[in-house]
Amino acid sequence: MTGSMVESVADTTEDEVDAIVRAAAGAAAPWAALELADRARVLRGIADRLDAQAAELIPLAMRETHLSEPRLVGELKRTSFQLRLFTQTVLDGEFLDVRIDAADADWPMGAPRPDLRRMNIPLGPVVNFAASNFPFAFSVAGGDTAAALAAGCPVIVKASPGHPMLSRAVGALVDAAVAEAGAPRGTFGLVFGRDAGVQALTHPDVAAAAFTGSTAGGRALYDLASRRPVPIPFYGELGSINPVFVTPDAAEAQTEEIATGLLTAVSTSAGQLCTKPGLVAVPAGAPVLGKLAELIRTRPMPTGQLLNDAIADGFARAVEQVRAHPDVEVLGGGESDEALLLITTARTVLADRDQLMHEMFGPATLLATYQDTAELLELASALDGQLTVSVFGEHADDTARALLTAAASAAGRVLWNSWPTGLSVTYAQQHGGPYPATTAPGSTSVGTAAIARFLRPVAYQSVPDDLLPPPLRAQNPLAVPRSVNGARAQ
Repeated sequence: MTGSMVESVADTTEDEVDAIVRAAAGAAAPWAALELADRARVLRGIADRLDAQAAELIPLAMRETHLSEPRLVGELKRTSFQLRLFTQTVLDGEFLDVRIDAADADWPMGAPRPDLRRMNIPLGPVVNFAASNFPFAFSVAGGDTAAALAAGCPVIVKASPGHPMLSRAVGALVDAAVAEAGAPRGTFGLVFGRDAGVQALTHPDVAAAAFTGSTAGGRALYDLASRRPVPIPFYGELGSINPVFVTPDAAEAQTEEIATGLLTAVSTSAGQLCTKPGLVAVPAGAPVLGKLAELIRTRPMPTGQLLNDAIADGFARAVEQVRAHPDVEVLGGGESDEALLLITTARTVLADRDQLMHEMFGPATLLATYQDTAELLELASALDGQLTVSVFGEHADDTARALLTAAASAAGRVLWNSWPTGLSVTYAQQHGGPYPATTAPGSTSVGTAAIARFLRPVAYQSVPDDLLPPPLRAQNPLAVPRSVNGARAQ
């Protein structure tokens, strides 16, 4: 399951990083002031170029990541789709969250209310640390870049070392779209190398950062962002075991569906998904256990190769940590190019949470058998922050309700009778959760709500109409949605 041979790209020098960040700082005001239609045109132009160059980009991604062609075709489609979805978000203006309170001499609080007009404005230059496991959707032109550009922020992408040639190709594509739309120079930049990423993150002209990757790497960068003389928001997606809880009724009624669905979720993309289920609680003696053992013996699902040697080494260490526990056994699999199913008891997991509630980023999962409802609920209540929690049940009985309540306390997305590995890009999507899943549980990195990470509100008090930003003026020249005196208005 080793990774691919990746052609290297020279690291960006200190002087080059400084010039890129300073160019982004210079672009911040004019990019933020650009008409919303022009901002949307840049996003649409990037999406159009991704689609037009798919025949060149897909083979390049395959060579650098070992991901399959169908997987990458779907991911590229998702990436251009989310850019176009953000185009619509920009054009409708809802993200500005415009609120207007007219002056009121009789305001009931006991003092006159001044004229107050509030809206969101861009934070400024954003550094986006690209992920290795999604070379399109979470990389150079992925969701973090799309959200920051949509918000009106220049973006500096720190390329993933797992696909540098693809990063360079997509970066050139983004550059072309920015230039064609007449956006200011510095609206987009690309840097290579760990030191270059750290230098960009700590540069005084950078206003925020986004990250998708390991808990250790994300936490180190988060600490750097927090220790700056002027700390900045750091939106890190770190780690998650995405627990799955199977009630006794579901284990009986959905045996086949749960067994096949779990193997698919663990095997897809070699388990290198941040939403892969890594802990599955099932009743002791449930038929689904036998079905899993049978399926992995008679119908193993090929996982494919891991992305690179660093991920392969990390996966091997994580699996060894879990397997080293004396009460953990192999249920099945684990041979070359197939998923590994480990098994223990819920009581064992509760007793050794640090060792066993541990992300294995790759094609492996741990099943935990429970004796009764009390033990199941105790396990559900012991969770750290997660991206997702899934509940398989037959009806919303008291146990299911209690599981859903515990799931909502621990995770940003709660699923019923479905697997977490499908992550739709939508208006209502939430991809985030309490620490250590993310560093900012109130935000999402997927869906149109992701734009909020790169905005901050400003209230203008008693400012003359012609000096106000256009969305706050009396005539509303951009026709953006607004709240006026607490009521919806255009």
